[in-house]
Amino acid sequence: MGQGKYPVKSGWFTPSARGKWKHETIGRTDRNPDSRVLDGQSILLLAVQGLLGIANALSGTFVPVYLWKASQSFALIGWFNFSQYAVSGLTFWIAGKWVKEHNKMNSLRLGVALSGAFYFTVLLLGKSAATYAIPLGILNGIALGCFWLSFNVVYFEVTEPGNRDRFNGWAGFLGSGAGILAPWISGTIIMLNKGERGYTIIFTIAVIIFAIAVILSFWLKKRKTVGEYEWLMGIRQLATKGSPWRRIVPSIAAQGVRESVFMFLIGLLVFIATNNEQKLGSFSLITSLVALGSFLLIGKLLTPSRRRIAMLIGAAAIGVFVLPLFWPMNYGTLLVFGIGTAIFMPLYTIPMTSVVFDMIGQSEESAKQREEFIVLREASLTIGRLLGLSCYLIILPYADKTPQAIPWLLFSIGLFPLIGWLFIRTFLGRSAREAS
Repeated sequence: MGQGKYPVKSGWFTPSARGKWKHETIGRTDRNPDSRVLDGQSILLLAVQGLLGIANALSGTFVPVYLWKASQSFALIGWFNFSQYAVSGLTFWIAGKWVKEHNKMNSLRLGVALSGAFYFTVLLLGKSAATYAIPLGILNGIALGCFWLSFNVVYFEVTEPGNRDRFNGWAGFLGSGAGILAPWISGTIIMLNKGERGYTIIFTIAVIIFAIAVILSFWLKKRKTVGEYEWLMGIRQLATKGSPWRRIVPSIAAQGVRESVFMFLIGLLVFIATNNEQKLGSFSLITSLVALGSFLLIGKLLTPSRRRIAMLIGAAAIGVFVLPLFWPMNYGTLLVFGIGTAIFMPLYTIPMTSVVFDMIGQSEESAKQREEFIVLREASLTIGRLLGLSCYLIILPYADKTPQAIPWLLFSIGLFPLIGWLFIRTFLGRSAREAS
């Protein structure tokens, strides 16, 4: 299929002469911006994401545990994640030119393939993987950057404002579904095969699933390209007085601050509290089952008019549910935190994601620069993640002398979503007014 400079195949809003927003679709006339129906390409994109979710749930949940067992070092795992986040953000920025001007689907496939290569490398290194934690973080960071940049661009192109909440709800549903059985199966395999052999099996399965995802991605249609990549567009947006991104960027960064430590530390604490991989799998099964129902329900019921209050409730609740971590650390207290977070997290993440992508598509000019805006979004997340991890690495040396240091750190960064809501609430309110 030839590749040329064609109009963007996506819907967006442009101001009419009367000052209201009207919808224009360039390149296609069969797409309804208010429709909540997902088309075939949206479903296929969800399938590819679902396979990655399964592979990562099978093995990714246990990578911090694997490194911990080899090193007994919280700092090493922190540096593994720090290198992963830093390189992922840099990859987004560099790969933006490739995705915008050339073939974004090849970027997606490369990301999936490199994810498989990451687990294959861990498989080859075995217990020596801890020695190469930072290079492994770099490899996985490149993989994540290539995949999620392309995925987010294609996600924007195949969805509309009317069905974006539904797509995000289904994405969360599939992610939670993968987290229900996959980690539990992995934990059982590890326990039955006495550790090292069990890890070998689950990493091998993950590599096979990534290979299947690469094959499936060839059924995703090659997307048209338009325009040239503007390397410093994000800086220009932040320097422009009155730009909405001057409020959106810190809101996204606040999300990144919370993600940075919670994404790896909670699972590791579950393992340390129980010394049992199967218990970690059960923890993931229970919390993901709760999250699955929550994502499905909220994805169906949430509308733009409800985003503002929904996100406030979600941000406040996930902050409150950090408080059980001040109790004696055991499986029960961690489970209370996990279940509470699983119930309320969709109220925060679905409106957050939807309103940012709606903002990208609010005008013809911004939609044509969707790659640059998605890079700006990821740069904001990366800054937040690196800030959160830096705090973790600074506090860590004091954790032995002050047992409450880590719970206070988690509580502090757990409140950052409320800061994010304060910055973005104006645009959530705008969505409500437009929907009414």
